Amino acid sequence: MSTIPDITHGADDIVVPFQVDELDLRGRVARLGHSVTTMIDRHGYPPPVARVLAEATALTLLLGTGLKFDGRLILQTQTDGPIRMVVVDVTTPDRVRALVRFDADRVEEAVAAGHGDPASLIGSGQLVMTIDQGGDMQRYQGIVALEGQGLEKAADRYFLQSEQIDTRVRLAAAEEYVAEDGHMRRAWRAGGMLVQHLPKSGEAVARDLHPGDAPEGTLPPEPHEAWAEARALTDTIGDDELVDRTLSPERLLFRLFHERGVRVFDAQDVAEHCTCSRHRIENLVKSFTVDERRDMVEDGQITVTCEYCSTSYRFAPSEFDSVE
Repeated sequence: MSTIPDITHGADDIVVPFQVDELDLRGRVARLGHSVTTMIDRHGYPPPVARVLAEATALTLLLGTGLKFDGRLILQTQTDGPIRMVVVDVTTPDRVRALVRFDADRVEEAVAAGHGDPASLIGSGQLVMTIDQGGDMQRYQGIVALEGQGLEKAADRYFLQSEQIDTRVRLAAAEEYVAEDGHMRRAWRAGGMLVQHLPKSGEAVARDLHPGDAPEGTLPPEPHEAWAEARALTDTIGDDELVDRTLSPERLLFRLFHERGVRVFDAQDVAEHCTCSRHRIENLVKSFTVDERRDMVEDGQITVTCEYCSTSYRFAPSEFDSVE
């Protein structure tokens, strides 16, 4: 009888890569806590909107932490649903920021009508993924239609269309209450898993979990059977398992793939972090014409507030234009 390995990572805000050689499978597990709570609380998003932001953040980190270069991955939805737009911006290897634009009245109406799930709130339109390697490198942009299927299936379709890779994505988010300083505080959690079938993938050096319960001499499955098995196993995961703070990603992976053997790489820590700065905002204001800057003056100041982190930057008009 096999035992659950004593390899656990109890922290939130991590992405854990893994590999299952017998199934030609590679993937990542994301577990988020403080990062999504910070972004949600900062804007006071209502729970149905907060859930969409949390799941979108988990998805973008699953994708962005797989990039092999320094750069950015930006996920953006543009749709006709009550949630008009979601933007998640990941700067590799470990920084993320996100925002949501929505119609509060339409969100309330949708929830009251029983259509408060993320797929319904997002609606139809398009999902755009932009990879920016910085410098003079050309941006890569992939677009997939959103037809009410939600982020999970849209991501699956994106990989099948753009890279011809069989992919399965699972996403979940949940609200919880935690004790803090003698009172209960609302917090959010998000989790996700991405699995990809990569036949004849190269070997990798990683720390191993238990080799599994498969009898000695068992042959690996054929490629199409391997993917069917991997997809079926991934679909058995409950939303609660993806966000359960007591179930580490390593234990979740062992639970799924112990019969085939799963190799787990070191976790990548991630954090909420906005890239705005006074210098950047100053350059933005300078890009406007003199007349446009004059129209921006209120109470003797030019104030610009970052949409992501809500930080306000204040400038005297004389910093840009001479006072006549």
